[in-house]
Amino acid sequence: MRLTHECRIGFSSILSRHSLPLNRFLHSAKQSNNFPYTEEVLAPHIAPLLEQKNPTQSPSVLQQIHAQFTVNGLLNKGILGTRILGVYISCSSYSDAKKLFWQLNLRYASPWNWMIRGFTQMGRFDLGVLLYFKMLSNGTVPDKYTFPYLIKACGGLRAVGLVKFLHRMVKDLGFEVDVYVGSALVGFYAENDCLDDARKVFDKLPLRDVVLWNGMLNGYLKFEGLEGELIELFEEMRSKVVPNAVTYTCLLKQCGSKSMLNLGAQLHGLVIRCGFEMQSSVANTLVELYAKCRCFSEARRLFDHVVQDNIVAWNSMIGGYVQNGLMDEALDLFGRLIRSDVKPDSVTFASLLPLVPELGNLDLGKEIHGYIVRNAVFLDLFLTNALIDMYFKCKSADMARKVFEQSSAMDIVICTAMISGFALNGMNSDALEIFRCLVGRKMTPNAVTFASTLPACGGSMALALGKELHGSIIRRGLEGRCYIASAIPCVGTRLS
Repeated sequence: MRLTHECRIGFSSILSRHSLPLNRFLHSAKQSNNFPYTEEVLAPHIAPLLEQKNPTQSPSVLQQIHAQFTVNGLLNKGILGTRILGVYISCSSYSDAKKLFWQLNLRYASPWNWMIRGFTQMGRFDLGVLLYFKMLSNGTVPDKYTFPYLIKACGGLRAVGLVKFLHRMVKDLGFEVDVYVGSALVGFYAENDCLDDARKVFDKLPLRDVVLWNGMLNGYLKFEGLEGELIELFEEMRSKVVPNAVTYTCLLKQCGSKSMLNLGAQLHGLVIRCGFEMQSSVANTLVELYAKCRCFSEARRLFDHVVQDNIVAWNSMIGGYVQNGLMDEALDLFGRLIRSDVKPDSVTFASLLPLVPELGNLDLGKEIHGYIVRNAVFLDLFLTNALIDMYFKCKSADMARKVFEQSSAMDIVICTAMISGFALNGMNSDALEIFRCLVGRKMTPNAVTFASTLPACGGSMALALGKELHGSIIRRGLEGRCYIASAIPCVGTRLS
């Protein structure tokens, strides 16, 4: 089937200059007796403009194509309208996508799939799920491409019950063994602590790549007491696929968190044989593992020869020294860091500050704080909390209050740190003032907040508040928490 000469020139103009004289072209095509106006003829010529990786693509180009397709009645002719929708979503032009969506033929799953994907990418997980049920009420049958992003939307909502409902539909439609649908289910179940469900789907999948195996391993890593099953799964994985750097990073983190030095050393041997020791993510995790397990000679060897050029390794070494009481080594390494080309970050200082009260050196704490301010280090939640904790432990409540008042990361964790610090320093009225402040700001106290506030309620002036807190604890079912149970006697028998 040949295009007329005028039509070919029109498309050449579109493709070469993206000036889009599309209306003139389409009108010309309609007038030509030699041009059967079908998608089969149009698609090969329009397709280059709709390539999602086209570097010249922009919303304005898409909007012009969309407008001309609307005027010329092409949107419902096959897949071209859906192709435009897909590019809108890929370009994050969500408002244009929504306008186009309702112009399309919605008897087919593809437009619905794209919109569910778009809402999920936007973080509007609720709208993605609602659109799915609208799709069903429209009488449109989902296909295997519907479920991966729909399950991802449910993950954003942590909607375990809904995914189990969708899982039954997936089974009925025969999609459970599809690699993309199955991978989405495994990832969701593993992330949401449904390990048995994840494993059942995982074992049924005929094709399991390294990413899927890593997802299953991560599911086991979240549970205590499953180290044996984790190792068995890893050995099975090695018999089927080649583990990658991500695999070893995940496993080594688990060894570090549980001080499993022997297993970590065995994995380190595999890492060396696979050639991953020089990869920064693996090397950083090895440094962290050995530092946590007090094997500082091996941690320092890796640090000195492999990963000195990234801040994560510096933080692991400094944090390891501080946690194990090696204050001189921590300060010496921090001195080397600030003289190097690597810039310390908030984690560096949050790791370093606990040594200040151990040394009883408030001036050192103020010096570190001054460095943070002078170098505009971002005061995130953890660093703000570390500064407040350091000042309270050094009996400098005024400086702790100053950090609190200047913080932009005001949340329940920082408020709880302030309450705890004031209470431990005998400043009960100040502790209760912070508690009233957080309640006034509609923050929700957690179990640690209650446990920190209760000791400040021992005086007769705060008896009413103490009783109110005790009632809230009982209503929320928190009374059995060990730190709350130990805090209640501090208030005195008058609460009973």
